[in-house]
Amino acid sequence: MKNRITDILSCCKSASGILVLLLGPVMLSSAQTAPGEPPFTPEKSVAYFDYFHYAGKDAYYEAHALPGPEYFYNPVLPGWYSDPSICTNGDDYFLVTSTFSYFPGVPIFHSRDLVNWKQIGHVLDRPSQLELSGQRISEGIFAPAISYNPYNQTYYMITTNIRKGNFYVKTKDPFGPWSDPIWLPDVKGIDPSFFFDDDGRAYILNNDAPDGPPLYEGHRAIRVIEFDVDADRTIGENNMLVNGGVNLAEKPIWIEGPHIYKIKGQYYLMAAEGGTSVQHSEVIFKGDAPMGTFSPWGGNPILTQRHLDPKRPNPITSAGHADLIQTKEGDWWAVFLACRPIDGQFENLGRETFLMPVTWSEDGFPYLTQGEDIIPMVLKRDGVTRDPDSRLGNFPIADDFMSSKLSHDWFTLRTPASELYALDRQRGYLALTPVPVSVRELKTPAFVGRRVHHHSYEATTRLVFDPADGTEAAGILLLKDEKHQYFFGIRRDDGHFVAFLEKTGPDEVEILAEQPLATTGSAFDLKVDSKGTHFDFQVGDGNGGWQAVIDGVDARHLSTANSFGFTGTTIGLYAIKMNKLDERDNR
Repeated sequence: MKNRITDILSCCKSASGILVLLLGPVMLSSAQTAPGEPPFTPEKSVAYFDYFHYAGKDAYYEAHALPGPEYFYNPVLPGWYSDPSICTNGDDYFLVTSTFSYFPGVPIFHSRDLVNWKQIGHVLDRPSQLELSGQRISEGIFAPAISYNPYNQTYYMITTNIRKGNFYVKTKDPFGPWSDPIWLPDVKGIDPSFFFDDDGRAYILNNDAPDGPPLYEGHRAIRVIEFDVDADRTIGENNMLVNGGVNLAEKPIWIEGPHIYKIKGQYYLMAAEGGTSVQHSEVIFKGDAPMGTFSPWGGNPILTQRHLDPKRPNPITSAGHADLIQTKEGDWWAVFLACRPIDGQFENLGRETFLMPVTWSEDGFPYLTQGEDIIPMVLKRDGVTRDPDSRLGNFPIADDFMSSKLSHDWFTLRTPASELYALDRQRGYLALTPVPVSVRELKTPAFVGRRVHHHSYEATTRLVFDPADGTEAAGILLLKDEKHQYFFGIRRDDGHFVAFLEKTGPDEVEILAEQPLATTGSAFDLKVDSKGTHFDFQVGDGNGGWQAVIDGVDARHLSTANSFGFTGTTIGLYAIKMNKLDERDNR
C-alpha cells in the first residue's frame, strides 16, 4: 500500500466553481510490496474490496449522551427507512419499510420491546417476487404494510410495485420465506393495507382517485374493498371512505397511507395528508363500520411539525405516514416517518423511522403531537433496556466480507446482480466485475450499496484492483439517483494509477479532481469523510495516514431538497467498464 502522499502541486477553480485539487504522486518506500498489499495476485479486470468500515460522527449524539440504559434515541431506524408499518403477535413486533428500486425489497425488522430492532431479512428476496426492470430509483416498491391475521394465523405484506400494480405476499413465519406475489387487479392507486376484523372478515384500503373527476391537483381519496381470505381475492364494490382529506373545502392534498384499527369496539381510520415534504401530517377519523361513514376528529392533525419554526435547533420535519401498535402491556405507540435536515437544505438521510408514545384525548382519539409539541430525539420506555449493540447514536459498522453471503444491510439495483459480485473468489474480499453498465442507466450495474445513517460519518475501504486498461474504474459511489452521484474511484491512465472524483448531475458528468498515484502495488485505501454539508475525499498510505484528493464537495447535490425523489443517499462499492475513454455518460 502507499506509504505517504507528497507535493500538492496546485489548486484551482473548475468551470463549475468547485474546488479542484491537483495532487502530486503518492510515493512509496523502496520495499517491493507496499503496505496493505493482498496475499494474492489479483485477477485482471476484477475489483476486490477488502473491507467496508463506517462510523457515525453526528454532533448531536456527541453532545447529548443518553441519561441511562432505559433511554433511546429517535429515530429508532436512522437513515433512509421510509414508510414504516408495524404489526404484533404476542411478544413479537415486526416492522417493514419501503425500498423502491433496490433489491432485495422491503427489509423486515423484529423486536420484542419496540426499542431494540434487528433486521431479520427481506420480505421480497427473490426475482419471482420483485420485478423492477427499467424502473427509476424512486419508482419500484412503495409503502409496504404488514399485518397479522389471527383468523388464519398468517402474516400479510401488501404493497405497490409502481409500474406493475398492487399485490401482497403472505407467510406463517415472518422470518421467511414469504410467498410469491398475489396480484390485486381490482385495487388501483397506491399504499394498500389490510384490515382484519374480529369477526373474520377482511378489507383492503388504499389511496386512489375520488368518485368523479378530481377537483384540484393532489385531490385523492381513501377507498376500501372487502377481501376473501380463503379465496385470496377481493369481493364486492370499492367504496370511497374519505374524499380529499379532513376538510375538502380546504383542498387537502395526497391523502394516503391508510390504516383501519378496531379499538374498544370503535373503528378508527388513520391516514397521511399534505404530501411527504414539510407539509406532511397524520389525520384520524372515527367510523361505525369498515365500509361505513367516517368522521374526522376536531383536533386533527394528530401528528405534524409543519407549523414550527424551521430555524429551531435540531429540527425534525415532514412527519407523517404513521402506524399504530398496542403493546402486550396495553399501552399504545406509533411508528412514522420524518426527516432531520440541516438548514432545511441537506436532507441526505432521507425519510427515517421514528417512534413515539400515543396519547388519548378525552373524547377518545389517539394523537402524537398537538400545538407546539415537538418530536423528541431522546425518549424512555419504562421497563425496556437499550441493547448496547443497537444501532442508535454514533454507531460503527465493520464488514470484512468473511461471510459467504452479504449481510442484510447491502443491496443492489433492480436485480440480485449475482453475476456481477462474488464473495468466494478470494476469501475475505468482495469481488466486483466491471461491466459497461453505468448507474445512470435503468439497468443493473456492478454496484453493491447500503444506507447512510448519519449526516457526519467516515466510510473507508481498501480496493485491490488491476484494470486491463483506462476504461475500467472502481471505488466508492455516493448515490442519490440516476442524475445525482459522486464516484470516488481508481483507474489506470497512460500506465499509472489515478484517483479521481466524478460528479454526475442532471445535464453533465464532470471530473472534479484527479491525482496520479505512483505505486508498485495494486492496493488503494479510499475514504469519504462527510461533514453533513460537504464531503472530503482522501486516499491512504496503508499505515493510517490520509491525504486529500479534494475537500469541501457540496453535499446538497445529493439532498432531496435538490434532487427530489423518495430515497436517501446510499453509499457503496462500484465498478464500471466504459465503452470509450471519454464516454462517461450513457443516458
